[in-house]
Amino acid sequence: MYIWERPDWPRFRWDAARLAALLAEAHLKQGRLLGRMERLDLTLQNEAELLATTDDALKNAEIEGEILSRSTVRSSVARRLGIADAALGPEDRRADGIVEVTLDATRNCMAPLTAERLLAWQSALFPTGRSGLRAVRLGAWRDDANGPMQVISGPDGRQRIHFEAPPAERVESEMQEFLTWLNPPITIDGILHAAIAHLWFVTIHPFEDGNGRIARVLADMSLARSEQSPRRFYSLSGQIRRDRARYYASLENTQRGDLGITDRLVWFVQCFSKTIDAAETVCAGVLQKAEFWQRHASIQLNERQRLMLNRVLDGFRGKLTARKWAVLTKCSIPTAQRDIGDLVRREVLIRSEGGSKNTSYLLASR
Repeated sequence: MYIWERPDWPRFRWDAARLAALLAEAHLKQGRLLGRMERLDLTLQNEAELLATTDDALKNAEIEGEILSRSTVRSSVARRLGIADAALGPEDRRADGIVEVTLDATRNCMAPLTAERLLAWQSALFPTGRSGLRAVRLGAWRDDANGPMQVISGPDGRQRIHFEAPPAERVESEMQEFLTWLNPPITIDGILHAAIAHLWFVTIHPFEDGNGRIARVLADMSLARSEQSPRRFYSLSGQIRRDRARYYASLENTQRGDLGITDRLVWFVQCFSKTIDAAETVCAGVLQKAEFWQRHASIQLNERQRLMLNRVLDGFRGKLTARKWAVLTKCSIPTAQRDIGDLVRREVLIRSEGGSKNTSYLLASR
């Protein structure tokens, strides 16, 4: 018996005592990260959001086996966030689709979620109308014309059915009940709301394809609503991708169980906590950049110096020399040498080892 076949479906229940300590730890990490991000200036906040949203869209697709180019996804995110100097990659309709859905869910997290909006999301995920070579039913709930909706793995003849969704004739009424629960103000813990939204939606499995991607987007939407902020500084899909085997195992066990979903919620809260840990690492460069500019806030810099220091902070490849400085800032070598010499005198840069022709420069550690 699947969870949706239970007579008390969808009245989920859980053991709050088992979750209390895990939720407290997760919220502590969440608050600490968001507090650090809010103290950054707008430019650095945009950079952190670009990193997190790119990873979230990229990994959300990758979980389903759809491999997109990171530069293409990053460029798509940058265009939609208005970060012109980061929108340098080629355009890809598939990347644009997942990015549009991701940002619509979080940037417009307080707007009601309707059936029409969900149908638009699903259509955006499949801009060619196909998933690989297979045509996908778009703009409508699934119809089960080819049999019941099943999640299957394994080769022909030895296939394993992991899950079977409710019959198609139940989808519309199931989705009405789901949306009636989802749209009002959140009255339970935000992380739990995200976990339940994901589980409930993916169990209904209302579409022919795209259910997993949209379920993870809905979790992000719940988190954005609970934080009362459309900005994302962490990637839940990134952590799910790293823990994909346990993600699917936990989901299958829950969907084959009863309405007691404590184990699934425990897994989700732990996953969220690891998501915040990963965000601290991903955003480390942004935070280091913020600390650098705070440390040198009193120094007057020209446009060339600010440009090149940001390039170094972003991970400049190779050695920083006066010749490279001149090329990248479109100035003469003597001008580049004066710019660099000024920063060395102010102890922003230091000389590395090498003769006069090979002199290169590094950021001073302090």
